[in-house]
Amino acid sequence: MESPVRQIQLVPPPDRRQSETALAIARGTARLLRSLGFACVSELPLPSGRRADLVALNERGEIWIVEIKSSLEDLRADQKWPEYRAHCDRLYFAFTADLPCEVFPTDTGLIVADAYGAHMHCEAPEHRLPAATRKSMTVRFAMAAAQRINRLIDPQGHKEI
Repeated sequence: MESPVRQIQLVPPPDRRQSETALAIARGTARLLRSLGFACVSELPLPSGRRADLVALNERGEIWIVEIKSSLEDLRADQKWPEYRAHCDRLYFAFTADLPCEVFPTDTGLIVADAYGAHMHCEAPEHRLPAATRKSMTVRFAMAAAQRINRLIDPQGHKEI
């Protein structure tokens, strides 16, 4: 019988949905997360069927999700972000300095970013994942990261599992 993991496309094809602003925020935020000891994967499909903008994992197994918002309209149009909380220990929003912090939910962390870096405006509250969810997310993260490395090493030989 085929594993259910093999049925999930962990490395989505580039969809070009992200604006230049969103890509810049992601880049700066990933730099901040790496400086804090996290590895990052962008556009990671979640077990819920949603796709997280950035998922970060550190050596202690902590999992953070960062939802990127490039404008006030982007924030107002997005009603799916509360679902991400079930897949992480901490949930953050990352955005440019042009947006006021007051428009974001008070029970999330805030990261202000641009293409060159970011700073943590406020920490997200911690809500520890159950062990089974942590394992599932860690495996999902590892599989996506490995597939992306394989795609870089052998672009013509890459086959989705």
